[in-house]
Amino acid sequence: MHFTSEQRLDDGVLEREFTLGGIPGILWTPASASASASVPLILLGPPPLGLRKVYPRLVARARRSAADGFAAATIELPGSGDRPRWPAAEQALADLRRALEAGEPVGDEIVDALILPLVDKAVPEWQAALDALLSLPEIGGPVGYSGGVISIGTRLAVVEPRIVAAGLFAGSFVPRAMFEEARQVTIPLHVLLQWDDEGNDRQAALDLFDAFGSKKKSLHANMGGHTGVPQFAGEVAAQFFTRHLK
Repeated sequence: MHFTSEQRLDDGVLEREFTLGGIPGILWTPASASASASVPLILLGPPPLGLRKVYPRLVARARRSAADGFAAATIELPGSGDRPRWPAAEQALADLRRALEAGEPVGDEIVDALILPLVDKAVPEWQAALDALLSLPEIGGPVGYSGGVISIGTRLAVVEPRIVAAGLFAGSFVPRAMFEEARQVTIPLHVLLQWDDEGNDRQAALDLFDAFGSKKKSLHANMGGHTGVPQFAGEVAAQFFTRHLK
């Protein structure tokens, strides 16, 4: 991990940009974090739009995490932002948009081509980032995961034992293969669903929630589209992580 920039935000949060094996990322730590007082960590899963584009949303989530005593970190997803183009993913996205614009059903082949390769690439990168982040003296456990793509969060919840709780955003298409993985998830889950999300298959999101094997899981559904998440929903999610990471 190589830090490339550093700034102190007005609330005392330290923001550091980094690269790890050519992958850009950002780490936020509260002013209270030190080698003698390490803090838990929340991994912020971004949407596949590029960190620069979604930075305002990410930094708001990170600052709330810091106020609760947690560090937060994110990394750029494969094919997003300044990372190399990924022609296969771009083709799958184009196929998805054509189906949506034509009012046609989105078939399993399109969803699989769009999501499964992304999960296969992104999850090992998240694990490598977690290795590097937990080697920093000011960051300890436990670790939570927050965000989308929901299939990435599902895979991480299965394969990464250092993640003890996950807040998942039900706002992306879900391959059928992920339902079997969901049955293997046992950590506490907080799932956020926008009921009128224009780009989400609501029934698939409900079915995925039902498939999760966790005994402690909650579904929080709000009226509105993909970007209409009410402010209080963030408060509820923050309380979830406070319960399970402290």
